[in-house]
Amino acid sequence: MSEKKGLIQEFKEFIFKGNVLNMAVGIIIGGAFTAIVSSLVADIIMPLIGVLIGGVDFAGLSVQVGEATITYGNFIQAIISFLMIALVLFWIIKGAKKFEKKQEPEPEPEPAPAEPSEEAKLLMEIRDALVKKE
Repeated sequence: MSEKKGLIQEFKEFIFKGNVLNMAVGIIIGGAFTAIVSSLVADIIMPLIGVLIGGVDFAGLSVQVGEATITYGNFIQAIISFLMIALVLFWIIKGAKKFEKKQEPEPEPEPAPAEPSEEAKLLMEIRDALVKKE
C-alpha cells in the first residue's frame, strides 16, 4: 500500500509543479489564440486581399486533377494564418522582453591588493618584533 501511496504522491508533485501547469495553460490559451488568429485571417484579411487583387476568393481556389480536387486556396490561407500567428507571437515576445528584469552584470572581482612598499614591509617587521618582545 505504501508503494501505491508513494506513486500517487509523486504523481501529485509532478502535476502541481509550475512547469506542467504553465505548459497546460499555455496549450489551452494557444488553442484559443489560434482560433482567433484563424478567424482574423479567414474572415477579415483574406477577403480584403481578395478585394485588392480583383475579387478573388482564396477559399474557392482549387484545381481538378482527375477525380481529386486540390484546394490550394485553403493552403494559401493556412500560410497567411501561420505568418500572422508568428508575427503576433514575435510582438508578444518582444514586448515581454521589455518587462523582464534586466540582469545586472556581475561585478568584476576586485584586483588583488598591490604588493606593499619597502617602507610598509619594514614597518610590519618592526611591529612583529615589538609584539614578540611583549
